[in-house]
Amino acid sequence: MAYLHYKYYGSYDNYPPGLKVLCSGVDILNDHPLLSRLEGGVYVKNSHLNHKGSAACVTRNGQVYVNQSAKLTPEEWAYAIAHCLLHLAFGHFDEEKIPQDMEYFPAVWNKACDIYVARFLSDIGFGSPLFIDPAKDYSFRQNDEIRIYEKLLETEGSQPKQTFGLNSPEAYDMIGIEHPLTYKNNEKNEYRAAFSYAITHLASSAVGTAGGHSVTDDADTPVKKAAAWFLARYPLLGGLAASFKIIEDTAFCQRNEIQIAAVDASLGEIYANPVCGYTEQEWRFVLAHEYLHAGLCHHKRCQGRDPYLWNVACDYVINDWLHEMRIGEMPRDGLLYDETLHGLSAENIYDIIVKEMRRFKKHATFRGYGKGDIFRGGEPHFSGLGNSMTLDDFFKNSLREGLDYHMAKGRGFLPAGLVGEIRALTMPPIPWEVELAEWFDIQFPPLEKHRTYARPSRRQGSTPDIPRPSYTLLEQDLNSRTFGVVIDTSGSMSEKEIGLALGAIASYAVARDVPFVRLIFCDAQATDAGYMAPEDIAGRVEVTGRGGTVLQPGVDALEKARDFPKNGPILIITDGLIENDLKVKHEHAYLIPKGARLPFTPKRKVFYFQE
Repeated sequence: MAYLHYKYYGSYDNYPPGLKVLCSGVDILNDHPLLSRLEGGVYVKNSHLNHKGSAACVTRNGQVYVNQSAKLTPEEWAYAIAHCLLHLAFGHFDEEKIPQDMEYFPAVWNKACDIYVARFLSDIGFGSPLFIDPAKDYSFRQNDEIRIYEKLLETEGSQPKQTFGLNSPEAYDMIGIEHPLTYKNNEKNEYRAAFSYAITHLASSAVGTAGGHSVTDDADTPVKKAAAWFLARYPLLGGLAASFKIIEDTAFCQRNEIQIAAVDASLGEIYANPVCGYTEQEWRFVLAHEYLHAGLCHHKRCQGRDPYLWNVACDYVINDWLHEMRIGEMPRDGLLYDETLHGLSAENIYDIIVKEMRRFKKHATFRGYGKGDIFRGGEPHFSGLGNSMTLDDFFKNSLREGLDYHMAKGRGFLPAGLVGEIRALTMPPIPWEVELAEWFDIQFPPLEKHRTYARPSRRQGSTPDIPRPSYTLLEQDLNSRTFGVVIDTSGSMSEKEIGLALGAIASYAVARDVPFVRLIFCDAQATDAGYMAPEDIAGRVEVTGRGGTVLQPGVDALEKARDFPKNGPILIITDGLIENDLKVKHEHAYLIPKGARLPFTPKRKVFYFQE
């Protein structure tokens, strides 16, 4: 099925006229019994379409770009998009299909493939052709791309006009053919495989119909009925349900070891194994489970944790909520549910799991033992909805709007934990620099300035007869305003990461009248660099990379130093690859790169910095 990606305009009535026509063309394509099985993302962008009259092109990565301003009818758009997707389905970017000397004559290969596709579409009589039948222009047989290529090279030379392409006559509509695709080990062209399966399925259906047997997709399976229930009856998850494609494919589930279900949020797909024998009520529970994985962005919130154990922790939270919400029936197997974990967050449950890792590694998700049902099986081709909204934002907005409608209409009980997560997820995050600044404000409140006549005000010169004091900070106040920085300088920390964190620290220290900072460098051993001015600290760091990092000696040296205040706060900069237990008596906070995590549960603030 072709997926159309475009800028969000709200109501269909607000769509530009060209986009409405384009949408109708995609619908025509997706209604065709054979061509609806073509896979690929269609993007309303002018990428590689800079020439007047250009309509569409396709990249070696499976992305079709279309110009919505092209003056095409819906039937012509269906033809154009099918033309592009067939380049992928016929393997026209694959090295094994391409002539050996193609690198010298890419324009010839592009035109040969265009002729082959145009001939195929003419044979099946699809859409409104944008070109005349190639058979009327060329007398040679057009059932083999390489044969067409050789004939074109012989008769039209190395730079033929692209008269059967969807870009301008001077430009290719196959972007990237200069770099053919190669496949290693068990890899394969998924577009070719899907189209081959579609042809086989269609042939089987035709033979079965001729023999009095119908081979069609069952639209009333328990899974599809469960999905339809969310659209009609459950507004909290209805928006998410509308955005997901449910795939019931036994062969796919067997290949990917999916016992019951899995979700790939980046592709907008949920995989359901139809042979598990679940009822419609059980499938409601399972689908709600997978919708919440995607809607709460669990695939993005792992942040350096073990992916499977994070999946297990999220499963416990979701299943506890669904049990409270009484959505469908809890399945007989494949369920992670524990009443003793009620009310805990996924992060808290994960910390419990890592302490008993052996026991929890044996637990099964809806996908099976040792495998997470947060699926990452393919390259994301559903990564955004136009230029203004990413897929993650779309999921968040769907949950937020569903929550508002659900609560306004009183459509049923929702656990406080779920409501809180949705509210928190849809609020814009506080930048780490702002959080760090707030921490500094708590540690170093503004100092009171004192009047002094020892150094007159600069305004004294304009009124020499009027004594005017200047305002200054007392030295004893400044002496107590300092803090320590323990820096992980092992090989796993990059100078760029350290510089970014130290730059923020220095700027905040200067802004809050902190005259000196005490630095401790740590890798295999601790080195006390003494006090230095905040503006000098960023240039004094050297990544030594002498082995594993142990921070405890550095913290101890700082806390025991006679010239370091007893209440002086400490900032610890590390990537988390440190000892499993760190004892810090002073007020402190951690700065770690986004995506990293500490090997223990911290008792103080953790700031995740990023560029």
